[in-house]
Amino acid sequence: MARQKFVCGNWKMHKTVAETTALVRELRAALGDVAGEVEVAVAPPFTALAAAVEAARGSGIEIAAQNVHWEKQGAFTGEVSAPMLAEVGCRHGIVGHSERRQLFGETDESVRKKVGALLAAGIRPIVCVGETLAEREAGRTLEVVDRQVRQGLAGLSADTIAALTLAYEPVWAIGTGKTATAAQAQEVHAAIRKILRELASSAADQIRVQYGGSVKPENAAELMAQPDVDGALVGGASLKAADFVAIVKGALR
Repeated sequence: MARQKFVCGNWKMHKTVAETTALVRELRAALGDVAGEVEVAVAPPFTALAAAVEAARGSGIEIAAQNVHWEKQGAFTGEVSAPMLAEVGCRHGIVGHSERRQLFGETDESVRKKVGALLAAGIRPIVCVGETLAEREAGRTLEVVDRQVRQGLAGLSADTIAALTLAYEPVWAIGTGKTATAAQAQEVHAAIRKILRELASSAADQIRVQYGGSVKPENAAELMAQPDVDGALVGGASLKAADFVAIVKGALR
């Protein structure tokens, strides 16, 4: 059975509540029935999640959170828990994004705990992995990705792993305008699929592995045509309706 493509727009620290409502409305009008053929989600900032859920209601657009804390509640100033995200209406939660790892000290261990917290709240994790430029130039790409996948999913059952989405996002391609070639992306995605088969047996063939890293309308279709590339985690291009819609439609080619 073919895996349904999954395209998620990560808005990062962009868009006010009013801007979020306007963009979601624009997306739902432009996507129409396409959002039923391709799974589509957007991840606004925390302050705009409720507005995004309301604006997307009744459409095929799902809402994702950009981060989560692994505890349900507690003295964690500035953090947001999985039950809070579930209450708002989030269907997905991004964990381990390279910016979280690079700028805010996210580790494989914290990723593992966040994955568990999201699953316990009924939210589907999007688990990000990827190497830096120095690691790629040193020939360590597959080693780094192998570690991140295994440690981020440590202790999870095969059935649990089957509920996840993974996103391969080479750090050197995020926001730089550089993109992994389709062949480079496929090589790493195939390696991830092999690890998933070890961890989840035949369930690995159900798991979507998105590509993230300067995905644009010009390269999206070629990337997502690769056998193990099951969609895209889109950064900057998701902030413009026309670009994001073009990328989503690229998943259908």
